Amino acid sequence: MPTVKSAIRPQPVWLVRASDYLTLCKPKVVLLMIFTAWVGMFLAAPGTLPLNALLFGSLGIALSAGAAAALNHVIDRHIDARMYRTRNRPLPRGELSPWRCVAFAAITGTLGMAILFAFVNALTAWLTLASLIGYAVVYTLWLKRATPQNIVIGGIAGATPPLLGWTAVTGQVDPYPLLLVLIIFTWTPPHFWALAIYRKEDYARVGIPMLPVTHGEDFTRLQILLYTILLSVVTVLPWLIGEHGALYLFGVLLIDGVFLWYAWTLYRHPRRELALKTFVYSITYLFLLFALLLGDRVVLPMLLDWAA
Repeated sequence: MPTVKSAIRPQPVWLVRASDYLTLCKPKVVLLMIFTAWVGMFLAAPGTLPLNALLFGSLGIALSAGAAAALNHVIDRHIDARMYRTRNRPLPRGELSPWRCVAFAAITGTLGMAILFAFVNALTAWLTLASLIGYAVVYTLWLKRATPQNIVIGGIAGATPPLLGWTAVTGQVDPYPLLLVLIIFTWTPPHFWALAIYRKEDYARVGIPMLPVTHGEDFTRLQILLYTILLSVVTVLPWLIGEHGALYLFGVLLIDGVFLWYAWTLYRHPRRELALKTFVYSITYLFLLFALLLGDRVVLPMLLDWAA
């Protein structure tokens, strides 16, 4: 009886390699970062956003963020191989060698910096470089392994995209984008600690002093609740200082209420699956929050102008 050849062909080596390099860049994380940077850009110049800031600013920030993520993969490759969540990344699987990843990060990061210096402005380039070093070196290489407050102190590096978007348009640092940085900075601990509870055994196995490992899950759940309360206060500040109106206030109170419900329920009912749900919601929360900032300050006024 003749054999029938499978209609499914294996992917070419170059395509597999390209997908592995894309994985190094943590594209889902970078996309969320770029979205918050876009919001910073549009808030800086509602209706008059320069095209070079939007295109080259986004590209330069994205390439730099991807380079930082790739360096994170290289530095963490040994612990990634022992953690269930990360053991299928390209380096633990042996799909890519460390030196190739370092070369990729160097090329990508240099290209991103060059784009920002040449087509955006020096301030945005230097701030982006500082964020890259803060995440890839200060947090990954030192803080992550040194203190259970690693994600709190290191969170500033991941909180800068709205400021980078703002400076890409204005060329200067202003108080309002710093408030957006404060929002993400305050959001980061409850977001990440929820995941750390769910993956506690992973972190304990590799000796990473995440808060649930060093201080226990009960203490971590309390910190998640307290930080979520603080986040609810901080996210009302854009309305209190007059930068946003009723649409933002109503929306942010609603999503804050949901986040508080998750944090309170997790505090009262210590279930791992609830910690994961809290983590997943926190990602949706950040997207909705910045969508509200954009909608209230940019989209709604445009719609009202068209209606008039």
